[in-house]
Amino acid sequence: MTASDAPTSHPTRRSRTIARVAAVQALFQCEQSGDNAETVLNQFLRHRRVSPTASFEDGHIPDADLTLMQEIVRGVTLKQDKVDHTLSDLLPEQWPISRLDPVLRGLLRAAVFEITETDTPDRIVINEYLDVAHGFFFGDEPKMVNGILDTLSRRGEGNT
Repeated sequence: MTASDAPTSHPTRRSRTIARVAAVQALFQCEQSGDNAETVLNQFLRHRRVSPTASFEDGHIPDADLTLMQEIVRGVTLKQDKVDHTLSDLLPEQWPISRLDPVLRGLLRAAVFEITETDTPDRIVINEYLDVAHGFFFGDEPKMVNGILDTLSRRGEGNT
């Protein structure tokens, strides 16, 4: 399936949440493998089934908004220096980006990109990435995500 095969109608909220989960996975894969965004996106589209009956547990992507997923992954990688600079300013001095769990790092990069570089309202981005964080983490990480993204939003760098 290619991006042009993705549904052009208004995607459901769930498909956008799933796109964000898949984007975090793709960003993690980019970092771990050293592959660029296009290579990873092509692998996702070529090897992962995208359908309402697919499952992340099976290595597939259930009903994701592929256009959003690709926008996030491409945007984060193209603007990574800016995103990382913004993220670094939000983290405590004793927690440099490199100290973050790689999945958490990808999640925060994606969220920072969406808040600073897209027209999606901040409150939607924050709520969505809190849901994503709860899917990946069972400790204090979701609270950290909420605090960081709320601080970014209050600074007025996003879309309220």
